[in-house]
Amino acid sequence: MSEAERATRALLELMARLRDPNGGCPWDRQQSFATIAPYTIEEAYEVADAIDRNDPQQLRDELGDLLFQIVFHSRMAEEQGWFDFAGVATSIHDKLVRRHPHVFAGAPIEGLESQNRHWEELKARERALAAARQKSPDNSALADVPKALPALARAAKLGRRAARVGFDWQEPGQVRDKVIEELGEVDEALAANAPERVTEELGDLLFAIANWTLHLKIDPEEALRSANAKFERRFRHMESLAAAAGTPLDSLSPAAWEALWQKAKKA
Repeated sequence: MSEAERATRALLELMARLRDPNGGCPWDRQQSFATIAPYTIEEAYEVADAIDRNDPQQLRDELGDLLFQIVFHSRMAEEQGWFDFAGVATSIHDKLVRRHPHVFAGAPIEGLESQNRHWEELKARERALAAARQKSPDNSALADVPKALPALARAAKLGRRAARVGFDWQEPGQVRDKVIEELGEVDEALAANAPERVTEELGDLLFAIANWTLHLKIDPEEALRSANAKFERRFRHMESLAAAAGTPLDSLSPAAWEALWQKAKKA
């Protein structure tokens, strides 16, 4: 048995012990799919954060935390008689074999763009087959886009799905025009002092921006994460400058804040 096999078996046995009704952990025993799901999402983000930090040890630890989430869900499913960890591993193994015919079935190797298109076609066929097995199949091109995704990421995914069946702008400039149009509608809602409409129009503006990034070959989540990180760096630098001058932050005037911001940008 390989080291990976031994480690996996030990982790599965540990999970079974934690969930054991006789002598297991009370907290682990009372958890459900719904209560664990938020932790699963959190751990995925912590993996992404470790990657951003370029920290190998943290990445190893966070991947372990994420793996534990998969083991936890798999154990609860096994208790329900649905599937077990082996079933999860077999499912993803078989799916990846199906989606890589150029590697496992002797299909000709194509260019990256063509390969991506073929990948999406395979996924679409799989979704159609899954829908056909359901009592009330959802045949929409937007089927199974997870509602739990961050709103910006989901907007981009919905846009990509719609584009695959032809509902899309032809070029980035057209999407930019839509962004300007939506910004104008936000201004109109503000002028009309209509809060609910402002919320709606701001949502439309954000959705248009998400689709604009797609046409520019930019991931909107990545772009916003970068902007968040830049803002945080600059704000922390402003805090340092204010502290060095002995100036409380809540005493700064708008002009003083602007001066600090400009210094932070230059730094």
